[in-house]
Amino acid sequence: MKRERLLELLRAVAAGEVSPEAAHERVARLPYLDVGAARLDLDRELRTGLPEVVFAQGKSDDELVRIVEAMMADAGRVLVTRVAPAAGELLSAAIAGGRFEPRAGVWSAGRLGPPSGRRVAVLSAGTSDFPVAEEAASCTEWLGHEVERIRDVGVAGIQRALDSIDPLRRADVAVVVAGMDGALPTVVAGLVSCPVVAVPTSVGYGASFEGLAPLLTMLTACAPGIAVVNIDNGFGAAALTHRILSTSIASP
Repeated sequence: MKRERLLELLRAVAAGEVSPEAAHERVARLPYLDVGAARLDLDRELRTGLPEVVFAQGKSDDELVRIVEAMMADAGRVLVTRVAPAAGELLSAAIAGGRFEPRAGVWSAGRLGPPSGRRVAVLSAGTSDFPVAEEAASCTEWLGHEVERIRDVGVAGIQRALDSIDPLRRADVAVVVAGMDGALPTVVAGLVSCPVVAVPTSVGYGASFEGLAPLLTMLTACAPGIAVVNIDNGFGAAALTHRILSTSIASP
């Protein structure tokens, strides 16, 4: 249930337009909605500010469509990640108004809310890191924030990152996606004052251990102000960025 819908329901009860019993019946199903294939946490946004997001991988076609249809019926919007091309085409054929972004592996409809006015820079160290960066960028846009994509700025050609300093310094958060040695977040955190969200990718040769090497590099970065999410977790970076931008810090 969206916050706005709950407030409308409470106002209707206060105005005498809806009985307390009818409101209770509506609110009583908040813990989850059982659609057979899944139990959907429809009140997650009320608790956390982030709605439940559908992870498509491993779901059958029927399960995926049923879940997305139920979430659309409840909120009129949905974000689906790790969507294979065939599943993206299936969702687009079954549900009107959706958008499929193949490089990001993201299918979505609607947006979380109005534009926040906050700016996020999403950097990919190499072209091979681009799919993970696109997942982060697409999810961040769905969550309501403006995204500036800065591509192919790995540390092997550091001048490329330095040439991007102006858009970086305009950003409220920088999401930095890198595989191989994973050094780019440290460089960025040494140039900007905003929080840096680092995303290691599984891109690299054997000794990168499918992303473990850049993960450890990012966790041991000498530049302060870096938060690290899991390997290839573009959505996790977007969710953390949204929480950073949505949380008001009270003045002392």
